[in-house]
Amino acid sequence: MFFFAPLIAAPVYYLMIAYVLAAVVPAIFLMRYIYKQDRIEREPPWLLANLVWRGILAALASIVLELLGQSILDALVSPDNPNYVILLAFLVVAVVEEGCKFFFLYRRTWHDPNFNFRFDAIVYAVFVSLGFAAFENVKYVFRYGLSVALPRAILAVPGHMGFAVFMGIFYGRAKRCYDRGNRFGCKFNLVLGYLAAVLLHGVYDTCCMSGTEQSTLVFVVFVLVMYLAVYLLIKHESKTDAPV
Repeated sequence: MFFFAPLIAAPVYYLMIAYVLAAVVPAIFLMRYIYKQDRIEREPPWLLANLVWRGILAALASIVLELLGQSILDALVSPDNPNYVILLAFLVVAVVEEGCKFFFLYRRTWHDPNFNFRFDAIVYAVFVSLGFAAFENVKYVFRYGLSVALPRAILAVPGHMGFAVFMGIFYGRAKRCYDRGNRFGCKFNLVLGYLAAVLLHGVYDTCCMSGTEQSTLVFVVFVLVMYLAVYLLIKHESKTDAPV
């Protein structure tokens, strides 16, 4: 994009920079926050940068899979069906997006020697998820303008981080079970981590998509409770961090 900057009129060029910054700065801020909570042994920057890239790949894969999933849902359920929004939010958006994040998270980190503490799992999951969120944010800001940047910075980006924290907690426990030879505990925690992220994501998107007064109220309460829970969980997991 910026390689062709000399060919672009200066005001347009600065506007594009403003759009990109508005989209990615919230994700960078949260990445920095979670990175500083990793108090025992911080992860190498090159690994974290790679995880952000994996998050972008997860976002690209989700675009294709969500289109496929929605086409299948449309063939089975009428959009006028009162349950359509719930099915779309949970079985298409949440299942696909959290599944893609989990896939790239697992493929890159599970056997990495740097993965040696429980809190590492939270860091890894959050960096993948915020890479996803940053890419998604760029897409929305360029499509709808700067008016969506602030609400997405307050809601969508931290929302993705919240889903990732819950996934990461179980992911770290799964790794600990795996290294101690508890294969059932490993699989159980991996499934729980994925399902927890899907459940939270599904509730979040259902409230957003419904657009009623009741769903808006539920959404506000849900977001406030989740943010508080995520903050407390991060603090607790950071303080009680231990080798896997």
